[in-house]
Amino acid sequence: MRDNLAITYIGGPTALLEWGGLRFLTDPTFDPAGSEYGSGPATLKKLAGPALMADALGKVDVVLLSHDHHSDNLDRSGREFLSRARQVVTTVAGAERLGGNSRGLMNWQTMELPAPEAANLRSLELRVVTVRRTWTAAQ
Repeated sequence: MRDNLAITYIGGPTALLEWGGLRFLTDPTFDPAGSEYGSGPATLKKLAGPALMADALGKVDVVLLSHDHHSDNLDRSGREFLSRARQVVTTVAGAERLGGNSRGLMNWQTMELPAPEAANLRSLELRVVTVRRTWTAAQ
């Protein structure tokens, strides 16, 4: 088993984490530069594309999705990618909206992931911590 954590930064909130024989992808955003997204009265425009396209990733065991309702953390191409992962771990509300292979975890809830045979482990425990940000007028 590799004890080392390997991180490949893809861009924005997206990174590939390889540890314990498993491959985790954070907040998949793979749309090209120039993509636009409506956000209330504003239109957001993506200024830079990903350093690595989704097709180049290979197998992904788990997508760790912080939230599904903003395109800066899950864009159109990222949403298409979700079905390629074995499991999507997100918020309870996000899993309800996404369906399919999504699993919602509550704050501090844990789940066990079966470890690959080559890892010489029974399982890995994944603990999710939800951080709630409160915005004020001063921000």
